[in-house]
Amino acid sequence: MKFKVTQENLARALSMVARVANTKSTLPILGNVLLKIDNNRLSVAATNLDIAIKGYLGAQIQSEGSITVPARLFQDFVNGLPSGVIELEQDEQRLKVTTDNYKSVINGMPADEFPIVPGVEKGVSWSVSGVLLKHSLQQVIFAASSDESRPVLTGVYLHTTGGKLYMAATDSYRLAECMLTEIDKEVKILIPASALHDLLRILNDFTGDVKITHDEQQVQFEAGEVELIARLIDGNYPDYRKLIPTSFSTSATLTRSELTNIVKVTNLFARESAGSIVLSVDEPSESIWVRAVASQLGENNATAKVTAIGSGSITLNSRYIIDALQAIEGDTVTVGFNGKLEAVALTSPAHDNYTHIIMPLKS
Repeated sequence: MKFKVTQENLARALSMVARVANTKSTLPILGNVLLKIDNNRLSVAATNLDIAIKGYLGAQIQSEGSITVPARLFQDFVNGLPSGVIELEQDEQRLKVTTDNYKSVINGMPADEFPIVPGVEKGVSWSVSGVLLKHSLQQVIFAASSDESRPVLTGVYLHTTGGKLYMAATDSYRLAECMLTEIDKEVKILIPASALHDLLRILNDFTGDVKITHDEQQVQFEAGEVELIARLIDGNYPDYRKLIPTSFSTSATLTRSELTNIVKVTNLFARESAGSIVLSVDEPSESIWVRAVASQLGENNATAKVTAIGSGSITLNSRYIIDALQAIEGDTVTVGFNGKLEAVALTSPAHDNYTHIIMPLKS
């Protein structure tokens, strides 16, 4: 194998692929990236057996072949090289790297030991805007759980209801749901949030359509010259729609920036109580109060004018409110609830495709 490639293109491909390589695995080759020339194209791939990413990039091919090299070393090395053309040549299980100022040799491992992650050939396929997919993931993915003892909640649920495609995530304390688009396919898949974090990096500057194909075990995303394949989570996602209130006895609508500011300031005093703050709405004065008390630090009361319906108070985790407000679109936000023990909904009057639910704390 011998080829020439620009430092910029190789560094970009490695930035998308190399993170998947697992240096802590009992299989040493999973800590490597696979360089392969096939059909006059250069591909760079890595896998941890649950997620696989492959990227194609333009190169001046002189001879075909394949080799695997340590992912972290190779990525850091390429990132450290100056801009320009790099020549790479395979010498048995070694990779010679040559530039104007560098002549290096990286010891590799045989490519035939690299695990093959098959693509999804027979399954349901559809396409969605990469910009829309990226934005929807950013609104939802942070609500997924990191607790591996409940694997179902560590995923993002992609499903269709009434001809519309929805994305949802929950850690049982909060829930984020986004409606992406209308679709004529039947979709019901649970994708690991870890795989979707990798997909977000791939979609960073991508503006085209993403082709999504899935069967009962895997899902494949194709974004231009990059493919991501992930194993689906096996299990039944909770019927989260039962948690979403359809009406509220108390609600307040105000500018999103103002609510964000008063919650952030009050959060400074809520650290002692694990972020616990009291949110109160008063219809006669058309006001909202956000209050936190800390025995060591003091207390804070912040207020703002709102359009209010009903009056009431509820105790919430301030960090969850801040996360939700960062995900919501639009200049205004509506906070609605029914009593101290029921779920709170945060929505945008101008964008009805997104709902964020937060479960209250005990007062």
